[in-house]
Amino acid sequence: MAKRRLVIAAAIASAAALLISGCSSSDDASAKRACMILPDSESSARWENGDRPAMDSALTGAGFETDIQNAQGDTAKYATIAEQMLTKGCGVMILVDYQGAGIQVAATAKEAGIPVIAYDRPIEGADYYVSFDNESVGALQGQAILDGLAAAGKDPKTARVIYGQGDPTDGNAKMFYDGALSVLVPAGVKPVFEMAGTWDGAKAGTLFEQALTAVGGKVDAVLAPNDNNAANIITILDKAGLKVPVSGQDASPAGLQNVLLGKQTTTVWKPYTLIATAASDLAIALLNGESPTADKTLADGTPYIAVTPNSVGQAGVKDVIAAGDAKYEEVCTDAVKAACDEFGVTA
Repeated sequence: MAKRRLVIAAAIASAAALLISGCSSSDDASAKRACMILPDSESSARWENGDRPAMDSALTGAGFETDIQNAQGDTAKYATIAEQMLTKGCGVMILVDYQGAGIQVAATAKEAGIPVIAYDRPIEGADYYVSFDNESVGALQGQAILDGLAAAGKDPKTARVIYGQGDPTDGNAKMFYDGALSVLVPAGVKPVFEMAGTWDGAKAGTLFEQALTAVGGKVDAVLAPNDNNAANIITILDKAGLKVPVSGQDASPAGLQNVLLGKQTTTVWKPYTLIATAASDLAIALLNGESPTADKTLADGTPYIAVTPNSVGQAGVKDVIAAGDAKYEEVCTDAVKAACDEFGVTA
């Protein structure tokens, strides 16, 4: 991680020098430009399909120019994009962190007098953090496990639960996990195996296969941190002929399909429009020279605008489709059509 940050710092240094010497960031045009860096396309389809268009629509609709780019899971590319943006000029920077790459970008932007919004994932040194209430997300995941165990007639105190969690370099992952533990620990649930943290779905599948072997193929539930991980875990469960409660989040098409088929207990729905509205409203206020406040703060004192998430079971999938946060044709494929009909999911 230290070597990666040195590379990022070096890549951004030239942009900082240009900004400090008075490049285009002082121009009226750049002062009206909102710059945003997305992390990847692998961890979730939401970044390109949801957050990008929602943010772009809100900001351009308010009369501001946008520059939204995706680092595609590459910290070096993240730094290069930031350098290009800062050289061109930004009135505000909205950053979704990727493996710590946002830290140096935030520091450089702030040195140039550009306010920084950490979007969805916390970033050290950001001026604001906008996200769903991450511990509430985790608590909903933990509750999904308890509800699934209860439906299966399993005692949570003796249940064999495999724990998974997100990438430890993502500050949200700990909050999700802590939120889940806040529900599971009081119920007496103890992990029979704890997997290494990752957002990589394929890696999660491999880790789970190893975990399942380690516990002799006996598992009563799986705490999965998101739908991408859950989908790969469910593939392994299917191969083993097992069907147990599995948690998730993001209300992805695959996650919604697994919920409808009863292979995933719930998914946590985080409507893109809600976080995009909160972040774009904040960005617009900053672009207009205002100094917004927030009701919550992170442990380091960063103002935190937290949006309330929703838990979605089989009966709630139709609401996600109706809201436009997933497409009927992507969810209700031939293999899932009967379940869609059963639970009232319509185009």
